[in-house]
Amino acid sequence: MRHIKGQGAFKRRGLMLVLSSPSGAGKTTIAREILNRDPNLVMSISATTRSIRPGEIEGKDYYFIDKKDFEARINSDNFIEYARVFDNYYGTPKDPVEKAMSAGHDILFDIDWQGTQQLVSKQNIMQDVVTIFILPPNVSELERRLKNRAQDSLAVVKHRMSKVSDELSHYPEYQYVIVNSEIRDSVDQVEQILSAERCKIERQIGLHDFVQNLRNLS
Repeated sequence: MRHIKGQGAFKRRGLMLVLSSPSGAGKTTIAREILNRDPNLVMSISATTRSIRPGEIEGKDYYFIDKKDFEARINSDNFIEYARVFDNYYGTPKDPVEKAMSAGHDILFDIDWQGTQQLVSKQNIMQDVVTIFILPPNVSELERRLKNRAQDSLAVVKHRMSKVSDELSHYPEYQYVIVNSEIRDSVDQVEQILSAERCKIERQIGLHDFVQNLRNLS
């Protein structure tokens, strides 16, 4: 495991940072900004069966695959989590995450509540998962953001808005909640949460030996 800035004089176990929100609440924008700020954080790239959107890049934003291939990968247990959202599959390939974690990286997940439930239910990784739910300041602002990003038709926007109430009901399942009124403030809050979680005793692999060395030198 490489030495990570901020972990001090001993090794730290990596964590999985999960951001979830209703569509349009801003989790993807927050994710991009926190990645720009923090070189110790890497993005978990999901696979999806939905069509590629303008400006998206294969292998950077998503792995775009067809439904038959996705379902074959489900049957082969190739995903750490997956969900069907708005008639499309989304899932996190297992191998890239395991390789990044073994190299000492923290992993950022931009996933919905269904994927989050799967992550926190896995006994072997649940202690490494930190979950944050992003709320919009109000419903009208959420609808405005969906329309302004111009990625979906009005019919799709309407369908997404019809699901908002159900998506919002899952906020108590998360460890942290942020109301995304201003992107900069929200990113600051995510950064503070990440910093605190990295300092937890249970993540400090070499803490015991470090303290023992200090005691021997005193």
